[in-house]
Amino acid sequence: MAQLIVRDLSEDLVKALKQRAAKRNRSTEQEHREILQSVLRGPKRRQLADVLAAIPNVGEDSDFEREQTDKRG
Repeated sequence: MAQLIVRDLSEDLVKALKQRAAKRNRSTEQEHREILQSVLRGPKRRQLADVLAAIPNVGEDSDFEREQTDKRG
């Protein structure tokens, strides 16, 4: 297993990490590993095309046409 040393962390950040670990009944080192894994191996972002393709059909194009209400043409 590889080791990783993180230097120059603020005391506030270290304190927050220790508090988060304590809330989850983990060591600070284990919590650090869990955070790294969740960020780096978490779910991948969906492609915009996939998101757009998943939008349901809710009407015809004509349902969304704007009607001109002033005299600008």
